[in-house]
Amino acid sequence: MFHKFSKHLFLFEELVKRDFKQKYKGTVIGMAWSVLSPLLNLLVLRLVFTQFFGRGMDHYTTYLFAGTVFFSFFKEATKGGMNALTSNASIFTKINVPKYLFLLSKNVSAVINFGLTLIVFFLFAALDGVTFTWKFIMLLYPILYLIVFNVGVGLILSAMYIFFRDTKYLYDVFTLLLHYCSAIFYRVESYPESIQRIFLINPVYLSIKYVRVVTLDGNIPSFQYHMLMLAWAVLMVGIGALIYKKCNHKFLYYV
Repeated sequence: MFHKFSKHLFLFEELVKRDFKQKYKGTVIGMAWSVLSPLLNLLVLRLVFTQFFGRGMDHYTTYLFAGTVFFSFFKEATKGGMNALTSNASIFTKINVPKYLFLLSKNVSAVINFGLTLIVFFLFAALDGVTFTWKFIMLLYPILYLIVFNVGVGLILSAMYIFFRDTKYLYDVFTLLLHYCSAIFYRVESYPESIQRIFLINPVYLSIKYVRVVTLDGNIPSFQYHMLMLAWAVLMVGIGALIYKKCNHKFLYYV
């Protein structure tokens, strides 16, 4: 796999450049939307939810922004990954290249946007009075976790979308439901402990909670929590790789 990837490294680089340029093609401020868009979303959410959910809560802006940034990254990477094969059918139907390259290029573009947004997140955290400690280094774990998890989900979705075009509409409904189940703007701690455990089934919420525990509580989640996240990431990538391996030769007949 590594040999194939290195062999087509130039193609991969060009795909990343193309995907990133297409995202802002025709816009006036271009890449600035990577920063401006989450800021505007945060402003709307803060205006709407502060009086309802953030009253009496310290650092609510950071709490809200952490959920918004990480969920937006998940949504952008997976929705982009879903179209990775269909939008590049004109290439892999003519040239024999590893099809996962198209998915990875979409994810790299999403990671770049995510990185720009993270810079703004840390600036907001500083303005919000959050104390920065050495434990912030541990934020690399949920970031890497979500990158790997997104790749796994993207592998599954891109394969499903080839065979079932209804996947796009079903996934829109699913992400909307997942958004409200990820505690973006409300506190899970207000629920009974039995309900709080149910939230841990949500793999996106796991990364959001991790970030909040480190930035707002100044703690590091337990070893079991790390293993749960690792299990989700490995599971998704494993399922996605298996689907690609079994269906790789069928993709050509359905695009």
